[in-house]
This record gives sequence, structure tokens and C-alpha cells, in this order.
Amino acid sequence: QLGKKESVEDTAKVLGRMFDGIEFRGFKHSNVEALAKYAGVPVWNGLTDTFHPTQILADFMTIEEHVGKLNGAKLVFVGDGRNNMANSLLIGTAKMGVDFRILAPRQLHPSGDLVSLARSIAMETGAKITITDNRAEALEGADAIYTDVWVSMGEEDKFAERIALLKPYQVNAQMLAETHNPNVKFLHCLPSFHDLNTETGQKIHDQFGLDSMEVTDEVFSGEHSVVFDEAENRMHTIKAVMALTL
Repeated sequence: QLGKKESVEDTAKVLGRMFDGIEFRGFKHSNVEALAKYAGVPVWNGLTDTFHPTQILADFMTIEEHVGKLNGAKLVFVGDGRNNMANSLLIGTAKMGVDFRILAPRQLHPSGDLVSLARSIAMETGAKITITDNRAEALEGADAIYTDVWVSMGEEDKFAERIALLKPYQVNAQMLAETHNPNVKFLHCLPSFHDLNTETGQKIHDQFGLDSMEVTDEVFSGEHSVVFDEAENRMHTIKAVMALTL
């Protein structure tokens, strides 16, 4: 409802009088920026169409727990390289010195401006940024593979297009094997379409004949997966953000 019958600025000022902090989880990134500008209290970005910064805190905690390091870790994001998770990981990994690779079809590579920003940060931290559609270049020696849904919010009419583009980029046992790392970990911000136990999963199966989309159930539920540790770490990292900023 933001901006429909009341400006975001006015809403921010009202909420700022009533609450000690505001979490925004919505579509337009400009809305969270306006809330932060006018509310007068801490505003936390829980997700927008452009970035998902609080999620990557949990991701980084999980990588440290299971890989043993963050600086120098080799992380691959596979799928839609323009979505909010890819954008956030691009900037976050650059700041933390990660060897970060995006494996995506060229049509879904991140914006040049964002890549340039990440690479300028990486020059200061020692991070490495690779954007490619070459599987060998992206996957070799990876410590962790990360994926997300193929269709983001507001793009529900693009399932056919994205499936055609991203089916070769599904995270499956073969992709894990191509890392040549028997201890490679799998991450996902959730929700995931890895089986037919959701309405969307069943609908995609009926329409396109797929039993899974961005990741197979074998990988999602297998020994390499740390997705539920990652989900739990959302709670711990959000508590830390609130404790730091309130």
C-alpha cells in the first residue's frame, strides 16, 4: 500500500513515531530507501526487487561454519545473475574477499555498473569477481554452490522463458561433481522448487514436465546441502543486526 493513498515519506514519519525499528520486505527498492531517509529509526531491508542484504549475512555465517573461512572461499551463484540475491552476493563477496563466480546465460548476467562497483571494491579487499557462462571456469574448485528460484517476484509470466534459458543451469549431482570438490556445499535462500510438494511445483510439472527446477531434490536433500543451517542462521544474524542498530 506504500505510496497509494499516502506518500512513503508520510508513512515513514508515522511509523517512526510508533516503532523503534522497521523491517521492509517488499518490491520497490526506492521504498526502503525512502523509509530509511524519513523514519528517524533504524530501517532494515528484508528484501526488495534489487537487493536482499540481510540474507547474505546468514549465507556468509553458513559458509564460515561449513567451509571454515569466508575470505578466499570459492562461491558460485548459479541461475539468474540479475536477481536480488546475485546482486547482494556480488557486493557482499567483494567486501569480504571472496572468490565469487556467477554462472549464468549471457542474457541474465548482472548489470555492468554493478559488476564495475564490485570489482572496484574487490581491488581493495583481494576478492575475485568472475561473470561467465562457462561451467568449467565457474565450477572448478568451488567450495559452495548457491542458487535461487528462476522467476523472481513480479515476473510470474516468465516461467517458460526462464525454464528455456536456465534448465541447463540446474544444480544437480553432475554439477556438484564438476567442482572436483567432494566437500562442496549447497546453499539456497528458500523457498525452493526441488520437488512436487508445492502448488507451484506441481503446476510446473504439469505444464513443462519438470520434477524440479533450480535444484534437484537429490541435491537439496542430500549430504552437501546446508540450506536449513542457512535458514536458522537468518535468525541469529537478524538478531545481531537488531542488537547493533537499535
